[in-house]
Amino acid sequence: MQKFKKIVFWCLVGFAMIQFIPVDKVNKPVDQSKNFIKVENAPKEVVTLLKNACYDCHSDETVYPKYAYVAPFSWSIKSHVNDGRKYLNFSIWETYNQDLKHKMLTRAIEMVDNKMMPMPAYIIYHEKANLSTNERKLLNVYFQKVLDSKKY
Repeated sequence: MQKFKKIVFWCLVGFAMIQFIPVDKVNKPVDQSKNFIKVENAPKEVVTLLKNACYDCHSDETVYPKYAYVAPFSWSIKSHVNDGRKYLNFSIWETYNQDLKHKMLTRAIEMVDNKMMPMPAYIIYHEKANLSTNERKLLNVYFQKVLDSKKY
């Protein structure tokens, strides 16, 4: 029993110590002239879907939940946000070339259609991100419309 108490004690000490490892959660300023929503003049219902289901990981407008301030969850969340921004960052949409925009929108359609995005783990904690079939269709129809109209 004494050994168990020592293990628990040191686990708690370790957990407390890792809270001091900082994770940068500061978003870069967003230039609206480069933001997908403004550039592509997204309709209100599409904006709502993007903000609820995509923008936390795929923009510089991430809203971090309270649990994102507790290590080791903070590390995982920041890693997901960094990865999401690496593959598609709606905040810097206008900086991408035509080929990249085409690839990103084509991939987004595929990921939304196959329910790979938003990520199932994200949906668990963000109810608004749990897109219905009709919402997925609306988003993908809009993405396709952008692809067709811009000839990306």
